[in-house]
Amino acid sequence: MKNLQSNFQKHLIISISLFLLISLNSIDLSAQNRALDIDSKIVSNDFVTIDGQRVPYEVTAGTQPVWGEDGEPIASLFYVYYRRSDVNDTSTRPLVFSFNGGPGSASVWMHIGYTGPRFLAIDDEGYPVQPYGVIENNHSILDVADIVYVDPVNTGFSRIVDEDADRDTFFGVNADINYLAEWINNFVGRNNRWTSPKYLKGESYGTTRVAGLARELQNAHWMFVNGVILVSPTGMGLEPPSMTPRSEILKLPYYAATAWYHEALNDELQSLDLYDILPMVEEFTIEEYLPAVALGGSISPERRDAIAEQVSIYSGIDKQHILDHNLTIPTSFYWKDLLRDQGLTIGRLDSRYRGIDRQNAGNSYDHDPALTAWNHSFTPAINHYLREHLGYETDLKYNIFGPVRPWDNSNDSTADDLRRAMGENPFLNVMVQSGYYDGATDYFSAKFVMWNMDRSGRVQDRLRFEGYRSGHMMYLRQEDLATSNEHIRDFIRQSQTNGAPARY
Repeated sequence: MKNLQSNFQKHLIISISLFLLISLNSIDLSAQNRALDIDSKIVSNDFVTIDGQRVPYEVTAGTQPVWGEDGEPIASLFYVYYRRSDVNDTSTRPLVFSFNGGPGSASVWMHIGYTGPRFLAIDDEGYPVQPYGVIENNHSILDVADIVYVDPVNTGFSRIVDEDADRDTFFGVNADINYLAEWINNFVGRNNRWTSPKYLKGESYGTTRVAGLARELQNAHWMFVNGVILVSPTGMGLEPPSMTPRSEILKLPYYAATAWYHEALNDELQSLDLYDILPMVEEFTIEEYLPAVALGGSISPERRDAIAEQVSIYSGIDKQHILDHNLTIPTSFYWKDLLRDQGLTIGRLDSRYRGIDRQNAGNSYDHDPALTAWNHSFTPAINHYLREHLGYETDLKYNIFGPVRPWDNSNDSTADDLRRAMGENPFLNVMVQSGYYDGATDYFSAKFVMWNMDRSGRVQDRLRFEGYRSGHMMYLRQEDLATSNEHIRDFIRQSQTNGAPARY
């Protein structure tokens, strides 16, 4: 009897062991591992309809190492690469590297909100809707160019993999440019794209990044690019805007656009179209406002009063508030005060958005209603898309905003670097895209940077500006999504060399 029990127990143990072994083998253990796969790729195929044309493409979601000085991986960057699959000859096929900003932001915003073949589910003005998800982007630029969306270190799924690696290698204006240029060089070599025309596209802080990359790629990697697209650009080191009241002065055209949108101007101005108002305000800003504020305390009382009156008319802010702020209007006060009488605030990144605060009093809002709305819609959409559509399975958190502080902003000369790159490369063209309701990187400051980046005027014929009736992410508004993508498409086509020699 004991022998029968003993044999039964042995068989039971063996059976349970086999069951557990089979069960464990059937589990995808990669999904249980929170460590980054340093060098990986998941490849799939799909198509998108653009302007009525069926565009097939291959999409690769993967990671590629950042190599240290001794040839060891110190970090790995997550990327998504879209390649049109019915084009065999890549020698004339443009390749676009796309970055967002922050610093510390993943390249999610332009990926599923702008140029990629899938677009997040939002309404026509950019507000979040449920259920979350993605749809076809019929305005994607994939018909004319292949695209690589790159997440810098600690954003998206990208991570430092060598715990002894110095954070200064990654987190600073010039460090960021240096390691990303090396990564791009490696990517181009791996994917046989050395002969392709190349473009860099960046948004917000991403414009600082791509402006510096243009020259770093040329000088350190001998890789010349055809175009740089600056979406909602920063000052790019031309002069730190926060160090001078000039930044607040240059905001006046943005204030006028915002006040017009919210019907806060007087009847005469409100009856005009936005495009009729902005040239008037721009001229006043350059010809009268800047010189007046430059006089500081020496300005006459009569002129001070006259300037304050005109600024009030254009901005929708009470004249006394402007006098109290020594003729300039801090942006934080503007976002709080413009609609204070309605109990509302307005957004920083897109001032069409309205919010509510705990109290009506104060000089700044509790939160940016624009950014809150965007986080609401982008975060579930990108996690759903990468995992369920592209099949990239991981337990890593996708960092919409990642830990990259402290960030070294010293020695930022990226605007001048871009100008020098244009001087060295006759093929290099630049396009600026700005939203009129963007209060973070306002459109008129972008114009100012563009003008002063090239004070000689010798490359003005290769600089292009486009403005839109939306905010920082102008592409979230359906009308501007169509127009802004068409502008990129046109920019890429016009900057093709067609066999012409690179010479002046």
